[in-house]
Amino acid sequence: MNRRSSPRNQLHLTTTLLYHATMSEARLLPVLSDDPALERDAEALYEAVSGLVRAYQSMDRDRICCHDISISQCYALEGVVRRGGLTLNELAAHLYLDKSTASRVVDALERKGYMERTTHPRDGRAVLLVPTEAGTALYKTIRKGMLTEEQTLLSGFPPEVRQAMTQLISRLARAVSDRVEAGGSCCKLD
Repeated sequence: MNRRSSPRNQLHLTTTLLYHATMSEARLLPVLSDDPALERDAEALYEAVSGLVRAYQSMDRDRICCHDISISQCYALEGVVRRGGLTLNELAAHLYLDKSTASRVVDALERKGYMERTTHPRDGRAVLLVPTEAGTALYKTIRKGMLTEEQTLLSGFPPEVRQAMTQLISRLARAVSDRVEAGGSCCKLD
């Protein structure tokens, strides 16, 4: 049997065609590879990142939710505190949420007294989301707890490994972010 007509290659071709047909609007083109090592590495990366994300989400939920805000609300508060204020569109992009979902997150933070809407200083028609004093204080409290936990997690690794992990995870995060922002998702953001 020649390489082109093998069942594996036929399945690969069919999957690729279906993928292109369903993902054409997302402009996401899969990397085609017959490299078994690359396939193994991709599988291992997927498993490792999935496990890490699940563990972090669980830790975040435990550390954040005891402060009467959700994880999404904490990420929104973090974005607004760290950037000194954001428009709703900027916040939605920062959170990878659509505008209506981001608006509901802001509404909840506003009701709790952690965020407020003000007139944008450069565009009187726009609204700027800014943290209240209570919101900034809450963010600092949550962040302090998170950094303490990170120090505990990293304490078992030598400094050069800690630095390499940070660089690698940052690079991976940028690559994923770039891909999402370039339309590499079947989910459209406003």
